[in-house]
Amino acid sequence: MKFLRNLLAAIIGCLIAFGILFFMFFLLTALLGSAGDEVVVKENSVLQISFTEPIYDYQGGNADDPFAALFEQGQGLDKILHAISVAKNDDKIKGISLTQGFLMSGLAQTQEIRNALQDFKTEGKFVYAYADYYGQQDYYLASVADKVFVNPQGLMDFKGLASEVLYYKKLQEKTGLKMEVIRHGKYKSAVEPFLADEMSAENRTQLKELLTSVWDAMLVDIADSRKLSVSELNTIADTLGGRTAKMAVANGLLDGVLYLDEYENTIKETLGIAKDKKVNYVELGDYIKSANNKNKPKGSNKIAVIYAQGEIMYGDGSKDIIGQGNMQEALKKVREDDAIKAVVMRVNSPGGSSLVSDMIWREVELTKAKKPVVVSFGNVAASGGYYIAAGANKIFAEPTTITGSIGVFGTIPNIHEFANEIGINAEQVGTNANSVDYSVFEPMTEQFRNQVLESIEETYDTFLDRVATGRGMSKDEVNDIAQGRVWSGIDAQKIGLVDELGNLEDAIAAAAELAELKEFGIKKYPKFKSEFEQMMEGLSGAKVKLGEQIIKEELGADNYMRLKEIKAFTEKRGIQARLPYDLNIK
Repeated sequence: MKFLRNLLAAIIGCLIAFGILFFMFFLLTALLGSAGDEVVVKENSVLQISFTEPIYDYQGGNADDPFAALFEQGQGLDKILHAISVAKNDDKIKGISLTQGFLMSGLAQTQEIRNALQDFKTEGKFVYAYADYYGQQDYYLASVADKVFVNPQGLMDFKGLASEVLYYKKLQEKTGLKMEVIRHGKYKSAVEPFLADEMSAENRTQLKELLTSVWDAMLVDIADSRKLSVSELNTIADTLGGRTAKMAVANGLLDGVLYLDEYENTIKETLGIAKDKKVNYVELGDYIKSANNKNKPKGSNKIAVIYAQGEIMYGDGSKDIIGQGNMQEALKKVREDDAIKAVVMRVNSPGGSSLVSDMIWREVELTKAKKPVVVSFGNVAASGGYYIAAGANKIFAEPTTITGSIGVFGTIPNIHEFANEIGINAEQVGTNANSVDYSVFEPMTEQFRNQVLESIEETYDTFLDRVATGRGMSKDEVNDIAQGRVWSGIDAQKIGLVDELGNLEDAIAAAAELAELKEFGIKKYPKFKSEFEQMMEGLSGAKVKLGEQIIKEELGADNYMRLKEIKAFTEKRGIQARLPYDLNIK
């Protein structure tokens, strides 16, 4: 019986293996068959842009990897911007049709795409936008278009920015499951939800000012494009004057209500083609492939662009996580490469481990000793994200960047009360006075709390010193604007945390100027393993992703994100230099 069972298992295993091999052979054949296919851009074409995937600053994969297109999720901002730039000077591309759904990007990324579309229009080409529904961020992007249309039954959201924070104090009291928190900084509200039932005055103040600053930056851009004043836009928001398609048109937010076929006819009319003819659309994904090697800066001298995106955690890192492994390797490589004359670090991070932040800061310092280092901030560069950039020669931020949050905290789970309720008693035995320092089953002692607080105070003091030295300020001056408070890019420039407002291209131009370069090429770092490579390294990763997808579908996207936030907090190790919670602006 055992023999037959083993035989059956072996047969099934072989069948599965053959099935996988057959699938891989079929997939490889299809990919190789299409590898030589070039995107043909016809005369009188329109670039079709629709953002349906998450946008990363940088994907980091191998451009020559035939599996990347099938297994990679998301789009790279660097490639999107380059494609729009190439299209601007492509005589075959007459305009852009922007038909986005729900943007999955940060505000700074959206602003960079918007600026690229604005630049595209300077060649006399058109940009039209159409949607069934405009969220505020979607509309912010679409408002750059010459004409903005919506479905006659479509909706629009234009009411000002808001953010919601959940508080867990009563939940902890009811369940006996709690987080012991220790912090420095009156604005370090990352742990406030575990300490209180309502928002503190300090946190309310900083969030209100942050949201107002970001909203004002958005309104300035919208006002310029729509020929409305900022005051008029605020009145529309306060009165919900864009809540229906007709009201949005009447108040100047939109140019008209059209069905999709009518929108198509508008494009045909602009192109000068008959209504019974088809528009030569080129999808953005296809055009990115076509534009990949066009109009790129060239030269024997290079500027390295190092992308640091995601939460800062101990380890190698990935496109979603900043680890000391990838960053140390990349920074060491660029400073030892004689062809690389300057470095630009693109930071998009809420922060994380203070230990890893300091390790990366050190590598930046070593690099800066050999060649100029300029930093470009993306959507967010806060706490540890600011820490790693503090020593740079120059820092750029978008007006809508969220930065600052110079402060530290520690969170330690404790289930003492819950354990008592369910009848668990933990007893400890140790050899020395402090060998049993902390147990989640026992109340935190004052001695242990003081030890952690001592480490936090030391880390905060080091943080102040790093910023003071890098920014040419005194520690007292930094402390006055620190305390964990967050700032918009505009306000950060006013208080000296940022040198100039600008995007990644501005940062690259500044690096070239510091290195006295006229002509140069660009080299991007680090190189991340693709989804396909990770899958082939271990099929368990595919099981995890499948499990996550099932949970996400059952709970819904918003609830799934809440669950991930709570889970992330319980898994943090060591002292954290991180943005106050995951700030969801909507």
